[in-house]
Amino acid sequence: MNIGESLRQLRQQRGLTQEELADRCELSKGFISQVERNLASPSIATLIDMLECLGSNPSDFFHEKKADRSVYTSQDMFEKVDEETLHGSITWLVPDAQKNRMEPILVTLGPNGQSYTMGPGEGEEFGYVLAGSIFLVTGQEKLRVKTGDSFFVRPTSEHYLKNAGKSTAKVLWISTPPSF
Repeated sequence: MNIGESLRQLRQQRGLTQEELADRCELSKGFISQVERNLASPSIATLIDMLECLGSNPSDFFHEKKADRSVYTSQDMFEKVDEETLHGSITWLVPDAQKNRMEPILVTLGPNGQSYTMGPGEGEEFGYVLAGSIFLVTGQEKLRVKTGDSFFVRPTSEHYLKNAGKSTAKVLWISTPPSF
């Protein structure tokens, strides 16, 4: 098996760039490139981490059959903490969502936190504010969304979420097709 080529194909199937995969795995883009070209070999732990970030696992990657799952526990989820931009974290709630038609994440924005800017796309996005208050910024429009409110967008321009208050905000954010 050509591991580098298989990883590249899996990444491309998920619609991720090398940079996006590197960001999810907390690796460098250069290392991802070297692995995909078989110029570097990841450790087993790094390979497993890369596969999880791609919504896969060693069993699936090496072609072993595995039954579809419907229930996921907190141990199945992947969390990326970002204190610089989010002042919080992103949690991928379904580990293999990148290969599905939708991708649910939990965004936690601390005070002054802001999600990453998402570009325009062909899909749809839904969000439900679980705690706190946020601004949904789409193009030149800035809309306040409070606890218990939801939003729906067909992204025709760059957009992002920004914490609107002094307490932590939590947002269930679902995109189709997967884009996080």
